[in-house]
Amino acid sequence: MCRNRRDVMASAPNPRPRQKPKSSPRAFRSSSSASSAAAAVPTASSSAATNSTTSDLTALFSTSSSSTSLAGLSLSIRDKGPILYSFAEILAATNSFLSPSLSSSSSAWRCSLRGADAAVVCRPFRDDPAALPAHLAALYRSHHVAVARLLGASLAGDHIYLVYEYVPGATLADCLRNPRNPSFSPLPSWLSRVQVAADLAQGLEYIHHYSAGTSQQSPAPPERGRFRGTVHDRIKSSAVIVTEHGFRAKICHFGAAELAGDVSVDAVETNAWEIESASPRRRSETRATRIEGKRGYIAPEVIAGGRISRRSDVFAFGVVLLELLSGEEPVRYRYDRESGGLEVFSIIEAARRAIEAAEKEEKEERYRRVRGWVDRRLRDSFPVEAAEKLIRVALRCVEAEAGKRPDMIWVAGKLSKQLIEAEAWEEKVRIPADFSVSLAPR
Repeated sequence: MCRNRRDVMASAPNPRPRQKPKSSPRAFRSSSSASSAAAAVPTASSSAATNSTTSDLTALFSTSSSSTSLAGLSLSIRDKGPILYSFAEILAATNSFLSPSLSSSSSAWRCSLRGADAAVVCRPFRDDPAALPAHLAALYRSHHVAVARLLGASLAGDHIYLVYEYVPGATLADCLRNPRNPSFSPLPSWLSRVQVAADLAQGLEYIHHYSAGTSQQSPAPPERGRFRGTVHDRIKSSAVIVTEHGFRAKICHFGAAELAGDVSVDAVETNAWEIESASPRRRSETRATRIEGKRGYIAPEVIAGGRISRRSDVFAFGVVLLELLSGEEPVRYRYDRESGGLEVFSIIEAARRAIEAAEKEEKEERYRRVRGWVDRRLRDSFPVEAAEKLIRVALRCVEAEAGKRPDMIWVAGKLSKQLIEAEAWEEKVRIPADFSVSLAPR
């Protein structure tokens, strides 16, 4: 088929000559020693520095591959590293810890540190101070949309002050149980509850399997099958922030247990699912604090003296998932006048009774029991079959035997599927935008 000259030029244009960059892309990622030496030269003028910076940026973005450019930019951002604050900075930012705390039951303060809106969390320190910079640098490389970012830390005496990005919003515990208005919840729909659950599952999956724990000392990805990640050990509804924008969930206190020395780095590196007995000294130091601060979230093997692990994190996540579905506290106490003692109500046992009784009954009666257990503030507007599936997922997470609990990869997959189904269900039952009702007389 004949083509004119214009068609030939359009189909096979002549390649443009490629211009070579004035400087190598490696100049953008020069070492700190080289940059400091260049800055010490007295004859370097400001115009030369400007031209050097311009050529560096040109070299970075004129590479043959866009992925190479993004990798260089990512490395240049990561090279900034975490900040080791002085204790004087922490004191000045928190007004000597006289500023209002973020929670009545925790040592956390909101402040401004070096121009950043931050949250400072205090923890007892039981680790080697010399290892803190390396541990902090490793955890600093972890980033996930559902995890509050770690900015830096400060060490003073027997305490470590961890600095995180401040996340505007309310804790999940306050969203589910507001003492000022118990009948109201900012999570009034089924989709909002499943969205928060999916965010938490994906965030904890990242922490367990994909975050850069203290064993990851190089930016290169580990070999296939090699362990990576860390343990959280602070999973509870009061350690989860529901953001003001979009009502999404963020996990707080990432890396706190590892940096404070509550989690042994050797235990994290050796086996992700191994349950080992803690030393008597460490057990005596941390047992009381851990039980008091996490009542209802502690796995049975940890109460018995075992070491915290990913399995104990999965147990705590299962409790939080049951909280999302029922709106109840993990453990409630009520005074029994007849016996004169306290009667304990466990959210786990209540969910098990509802499911076990429902399995022996007809479908309608089973759904009625599930509806009676789920949070009433959802106003019975949720798919009962989906709620039953989520209850079963949560009960698998809170198995008494640690070996029967699933990992967070499985849990996150189940919740992602439930989120897709919840979005489809929400779209199906939503009132059309063009639908209107008139009560005026015709």
